[in-house]
Amino acid sequence: MLRKVPPGVAKLIWPLLALGVVLLYDVFYVPGFFHIEVRDGHLYGSLVDILKNAAPFALLALGMTLVLATKGVDLSVGAVMAVSGAVAAVLVTRQNPPPIGVAFGLALLAALVCGVWNGALVALLDIQPIVATLILMVAGRGIAQLLADGQIITFENKTFAFLDGGFLLGIPVPIFIALAALLIVGALTRMTALGLFIEAVGDNPTASRYAGVPTWLVKMMVYAVCGVCAGVAGLIATSSIKGADASNVGLTYELDAILATVIGGTSLNGGRFFLMGSVLGAVLLQTLTTTIQTSNIKPEYNLVVKAVVIVVVCVLQSEVVRRKLAGLRRGGAQ
Repeated sequence: MLRKVPPGVAKLIWPLLALGVVLLYDVFYVPGFFHIEVRDGHLYGSLVDILKNAAPFALLALGMTLVLATKGVDLSVGAVMAVSGAVAAVLVTRQNPPPIGVAFGLALLAALVCGVWNGALVALLDIQPIVATLILMVAGRGIAQLLADGQIITFENKTFAFLDGGFLLGIPVPIFIALAALLIVGALTRMTALGLFIEAVGDNPTASRYAGVPTWLVKMMVYAVCGVCAGVAGLIATSSIKGADASNVGLTYELDAILATVIGGTSLNGGRFFLMGSVLGAVLLQTLTTTIQTSNIKPEYNLVVKAVVIVVVCVLQSEVVRRKLAGLRRGGAQ
């Protein structure tokens, strides 16, 4: 008799398989893709770059996972990244700049306010999530441009630059930041009742409300967490270019965050969510991007190849296909 695969593990099978196929392609067609070298005590190589560059997307995907689990969506995460980066850059370039920790704290506070704003529109005013977050998607980037006075604010701050360019134990700092975020969000949702409340609200908000779950508070919290995750990603992106580019930082990142989350097995219909799957989805998307950039594939095929892989994985994740595959397995086992 075949043992039933746990849902969390089953959701990871197809993304892992897709990642394995891409890496197998790299083995044969991208020379040196798996080469890792140590220079000055730091690790360098395509695999290291993938994990480092996937970190901001993983942060966005973690926040997006909680939002999607409540049957919502957040289209403003890219704009929140721009706001966070602009606040931090403006503060560190002042004539009398505050301590860098204060600058980071105020930048994340601004991101938190953006998340709470989205949550208030959705939870308290009952505005459709796609409309509510679309407002901040447009207005947020405008706010970031106002903060930067329409300019790209460059800075020279070693601590700020360390967020993206620094190393700990030879490993790029963004990887540790994404890992820490995964552990914190995982602990909050799997070691407390919050995760159960999120899934309950996403599955049936009316029944959850009658059961005593504060659905409005749960929705406010997930949008707030999503805003903070976007704020951290914005600080990393700003650190990467040593400047606040309000027009381009985080541009279209919200789409990749949603794709990574869906690839990881979290449904747009709400309910159960898979944090590890969302991180895996972000790594898969970045692996595809890096593979195209380092191989002989023309850059103009980048989006097409990504779309094909995403469609295949999402189709295999669908309930209809899963039921048919399960039926084939049962038939073959008889």
